[in-house]
Amino acid sequence: MKVEHIAFVVDDPDVVAKWYCDNLGMRVVRQGPPPIKMTFLADSEGQTMYELYAQPEVETPDYASMHHLALHFAYYAEDLEATFERLKAAGATVVQVPTPTDAGDTLAMLRDPWGVCVQLVNRKKKMI
Repeated sequence: MKVEHIAFVVDDPDVVAKWYCDNLGMRVVRQGPPPIKMTFLADSEGQTMYELYAQPEVETPDYASMHHLALHFAYYAEDLEATFERLKAAGATVVQVPTPTDAGDTLAMLRDPWGVCVQLVNRKKKMI
């Protein structure tokens, strides 16, 4: 089976979607109206899709209070250092500066302006 999308609750899907499109290369592929306002975003290669939605019956999690390893969205970054600096300038906060691993990869972790963790990865050898 193929994963169709991963969903997470946010207070304002339009605002969050704009930030992800402007800063992480996502693009809007579908939007839906209230009461369950939703926006589906696809990555630049059309291989991964998120659903950002506001659900009146569900409280938006306090992502900023969650440990960064409990939930994060990882993005491959060809130029990890430049992407890291660009995201900081766009309002992301630093959790972990770019760090090389024993496997030869480089990893960094930031929080988007709503506290959701975004990991940047540059792999010595692509995994898939």
